[in-house]
Amino acid sequence: MTEGEAASAAASEQAPAATSEQGSRNLVMRVVAALVLAPTAIALAYLGGVAWSLLVTVVAIGLYVEWLVVTGLGRDLRVTVPGALALLLGGLCLMAGRIDAALDVLLVGVVAVALTSGARRGWAIAGLLYAAGAEIASVLLRADTAKGFAALMFVLLIVWVTDIGGYFAGRGIGGPKLWPRVSPKKTWAGAVGGFAASLLVAAGFAALELGTTGPLLVLGAVLSVVSQLGDLFESAVKRRFGVKDSSHIIPGHGGLLDRLDGFVAAVIVAAIFGFLRGGADGVGRGLMVW
Repeated sequence: MTEGEAASAAASEQAPAATSEQGSRNLVMRVVAALVLAPTAIALAYLGGVAWSLLVTVVAIGLYVEWLVVTGLGRDLRVTVPGALALLLGGLCLMAGRIDAALDVLLVGVVAVALTSGARRGWAIAGLLYAAGAEIASVLLRADTAKGFAALMFVLLIVWVTDIGGYFAGRGIGGPKLWPRVSPKKTWAGAVGGFAASLLVAAGFAALELGTTGPLLVLGAVLSVVSQLGDLFESAVKRRFGVKDSSHIIPGHGGLLDRLDGFVAAVIVAAIFGFLRGGADGVGRGLMVW
């Protein structure tokens, strides 16, 4: 064996160990970040009102800015400023209980973004609608004084356990890839593992008499699938523009888009369900009471 071949062989032997060590560090960072962020989100969700709405508004602006960065529009202030301002003013309207005014402001923001975003107008508008949908849905779901906190926690827990169950089932079982062209690491085993975990959460809510067993299981299953589709959607957008992470703001998780892609999809669908059953003033109740 030549000196070059020996060096190559040694490097090949060290590569799996390095990958494993990097994966372990990444897992530790993910856990630490989750232990900080999850209790904070739960505490603000419990407080509701201005505290929760303010968090949602800031996050929505962050989602919009990251979307623009991913799609190559992040440096264009003519696109960034009108959309971010619309989300800020829309959030303030939601805090005041004026969903009609919030929708009007966000519509003006969409028009302003459409007029300033040039060739990538569709992507810019989609980013603003994506962030605005998450903002409105998250605030309306929590605004219900009767069931708002329970409804919001249901969505959060379904998304979290779907993600956690998928991560460990995917790594532990492996097997066929779910959609390798879009997300090379996701497996069918992970998708099923996350789905099964969501049913346990739904069963737990039913055991606590926070809803009826059958409908909660169906709702949990639907939101778990939607959450995973939201994850794949965000991965497809990043793949389209050759981006790995939307940002590096959250250690071990990447950006807000990376962390909240499943939640955005799930909370929007949950709010639609709740709105259809309970109206604008009873979104949380409409979601949980069957």
